[in-house]
Amino acid sequence: MMRFDIITIFPEILDSYLNESLMKRARSEKIIDVRVHNLRKWSNNRHGKVDDRPFGGGPGMVLQVGPIYRAVRSIIKSKSKKQRSKTSKTRVILFSTRGKAFNAAAAKRLARYDQLIFICGRYEGVDERVAKHVADEEISLGPYVLSGGELPALIVAEAVARFRPGFLGKTESLEEKSGSHPAYTRPPIFEPKRGAKWPAPEVLRSGDHKKIAAWRRRT
Repeated sequence: MMRFDIITIFPEILDSYLNESLMKRARSEKIIDVRVHNLRKWSNNRHGKVDDRPFGGGPGMVLQVGPIYRAVRSIIKSKSKKQRSKTSKTRVILFSTRGKAFNAAAAKRLARYDQLIFICGRYEGVDERVAKHVADEEISLGPYVLSGGELPALIVAEAVARFRPGFLGKTESLEEKSGSHPAYTRPPIFEPKRGAKWPAPEVLRSGDHKKIAAWRRRT
């Protein structure tokens, strides 16, 4: 079973997605284990503060290195003796606009690990010492900025989980195996208004699997 640990200051944001559809089924069937951690748990401040003003000035606040360091260490130590075996592999990932672009190849690579720990930034970012000394790598979802790392964590978790046996039910569902092609379903002809018809390709309704396969290769 692969384990995902997500460190965030807004743990409730993740609940609805993780408790629906494939992610919910995979968790209940123990194909994957997803644990969400509130970073404030590792604060040394009695108010649970985990951010501070940036050195050198500037707008906004920066997440501190201390709570993140303690969170990652605690999560790794929380693994059972069996999970901490010599062959067990853990990867700590920080989401950052300066990270490597995430793609299917990266998802397949990360699926080889037993545990992924995701650090979700917020506000004006994360103390750079997290990237240098705590995280194993930085990942970016694209050339744009989000308010935090929670959405990237969900995207990467699902993309990686799809490569784990049993997550999809049918391995043919992997786009790498089936290829990306247009899909159609009933009705065979849709009429959005009088005189307009949007038909599904006749070849897909023919029942001729060789012709269907050839059509899909061409499209």
